[in-house]
Amino acid sequence: MATEMMGGRMLLAGEWIERTEQINVYNPENNEIIGSIPAGKAEDMIDAITLAQEGKEIAENLSIRERMDILNKAATYIEDNLEDFARTIALEGSKTINEARSETKRAAETIRISAEEARRLTGESINFDQMPGNTNRMGYYFRFPVGVIAAITPFNDPLNLIAHKIGPGIAAGNAVIIKPATETPLSALKMAEAFMYAGLPHKILSVITGRARDIGDVLIESKEVNMISFTGGMETGEKIAKKAGLKKLSMELGSNSPAIVLNDADLYEAAVSTTSGAFAAAGQNCLSVQRIYVEEDVYESFKELFLKEVKEVKTGNKLSESTEMGPVINEKEAERIEQWVKEATEAGALILSGGTRKGAHYDPTVLENVPESATLVKEEIFGPVVLLFKVKNLNEAIKRSNDVNYGLQAGIFTANVNAALKASKKLRVGGVMINDSSDFRIDAMPFGGIKGSGLGREGVEYTIKEMSEERIIAFKILDE
Repeated sequence: MATEMMGGRMLLAGEWIERTEQINVYNPENNEIIGSIPAGKAEDMIDAITLAQEGKEIAENLSIRERMDILNKAATYIEDNLEDFARTIALEGSKTINEARSETKRAAETIRISAEEARRLTGESINFDQMPGNTNRMGYYFRFPVGVIAAITPFNDPLNLIAHKIGPGIAAGNAVIIKPATETPLSALKMAEAFMYAGLPHKILSVITGRARDIGDVLIESKEVNMISFTGGMETGEKIAKKAGLKKLSMELGSNSPAIVLNDADLYEAAVSTTSGAFAAAGQNCLSVQRIYVEEDVYESFKELFLKEVKEVKTGNKLSESTEMGPVINEKEAERIEQWVKEATEAGALILSGGTRKGAHYDPTVLENVPESATLVKEEIFGPVVLLFKVKNLNEAIKRSNDVNYGLQAGIFTANVNAALKASKKLRVGGVMINDSSDFRIDAMPFGGIKGSGLGREGVEYTIKEMSEERIIAFKILDE
């Protein structure tokens, strides 16, 4: 089994350690125990933070070439063990084996991009003589690491989201402490395994597993931690921000992503794209399509094409090569989704497809006539449910798209350049995907949102900048 290599250990400043108290890790598909992790305590996190103080000095003193070599070697290790990584992702989380393979490849690519961007961690000269009286001055700035980074990651992309924190963190010369989601910690430990294999010096990296109530606040509140990089829900993000104190924050939070389909769109392409965007990873993706606004003249045509695509989504065993959608992360989450759908139908919504649950499996579900007051409309579903709405025109679609407390990404399907440009300007989001669903992302682009969707931008180049600071150097040239 892929998880046996972990052996109930966690990584403390480069050393694999065990603890008597263990937390079981379950396969959400059948509640089978697939491994265990140490139940780290406050003392473990304090030790990690203390040792990271030495680790940040070691990391900063690594040459750019050394950082690049370590990152590339870790990426190669991931690629060489792709099936092992993918099986671990699929067993402990919601992804199918094919989705898990895709995530593994992306994680390796993210680490490689980090190696490339490390060489671009440069400054530039400043023309001080632009200000009167400074003709005898010259200078430049360079970037230096922030120090110790706390990386707190969710269950839905348990490998690549860690790659987006550890890759840039090391590229910029920082020490990194990872607190993975309790539901999916094994992927994080396998990532640590890759970096230990790659020769990352001890004390630079820790992966501390355990319950958030035992180790979370110690990490968040520590004055020795210089930056928190968090991916997760808006409510948790707000709590972290209040507790963190004066330190850098980067937060990729929740979403409620809209897609707009106009009269002139390629309706088949829109149906295929939004189906994939809504139900990949069982809808547990911060970019998942949640609301689709369709101009009324093509509403029925689009609905027919969309429902046909949705009904062809193959659900079943995650490890089957033919399965396209597995369960959500646990039965409790499936029950929450079921309750939200029930609330909407009691208020007048119609279920066009799906709407049934078996354990942690919730069928791909489509609703229409959902009241604007419904929880499904205003909050992040984070599950395989999508809502269809009829609109009169683009202006109405934009207005309704913006009428939530989230703004991560949106999609618009149209052949009209002017409409695309108008939507790009007026949609209150961090990214607009034209003739694509909100679900599109490459790991090199600036990624993040506004409003309740977060602070700052991820994407390797941009994360490295977040994880470093600028220092200005000014020379006054004295007359001899």
